[in-house]
Amino acid sequence: MDVDWDIIARLVMAAALGAAIGVEREAADQPAGLRTHIAVSLGAGLFGVISTTGFDEFRTTQSASNIQFDVTRVASLVASGIGFIGAGLIFRQGTTVRNLTTAASLWVVAAIGLSCGVGDFPPAIATTVVTLLALVLLRFPRAWIRRYVRSNREDVRIVLRRGEPEHPVVEAIDAMDDLQIDRVVIEKQDGAYVVNARVHAAHGQTVRELIGPIARLDAVDTLQCGVGPAE
Repeated sequence: MDVDWDIIARLVMAAALGAAIGVEREAADQPAGLRTHIAVSLGAGLFGVISTTGFDEFRTTQSASNIQFDVTRVASLVASGIGFIGAGLIFRQGTTVRNLTTAASLWVVAAIGLSCGVGDFPPAIATTVVTLLALVLLRFPRAWIRRYVRSNREDVRIVLRRGEPEHPVVEAIDAMDDLQIDRVVIEKQDGAYVVNARVHAAHGQTVRELIGPIARLDAVDTLQCGVGPAE
């Protein structure tokens, strides 16, 4: 069995570029880190190799008969298949959706691996660089926006005591002149109501200062403020 070093180089490049993005996700303490990104990129790279070199023995059969096959379908199946992994990462907590960025990075890594698998290194490298720049450099404007633009807006999670109705708590928040409810979602967990609300503080005050009296209501079991999305 001859070793095709071109194929080995494709797979190594796919693993290396996937690892580059995986390191950033690992440093950000995300559920899909270094090993997951390497595995996705390497697997997509192997699919790319198979789609370009794995069907050579069928080309003669195709040209000499009516049998037809389309190796480009492998790429489309990788693109749709990675959605299952991404869907497993994304979940909703209260009014927020978590891990969207990590799921998106896995989707990009699959494309990078596939590009390496078919031998197109330049677009794979360029995509890796742009993705890393977006993940790393955009943290700073994101932090600035959250600190100065969205500092008076918070996600609040209020767990009521078992058997207590939810509407008095919602009405109490709505009655506060300095607080505005942007949206509210009410769930029931283990027999108790959970109020998930995004509230907006007016007049330069913080939500944490204004929401304090709600935590002291008899119907309230626990109150969490600042339950924001994780990427």
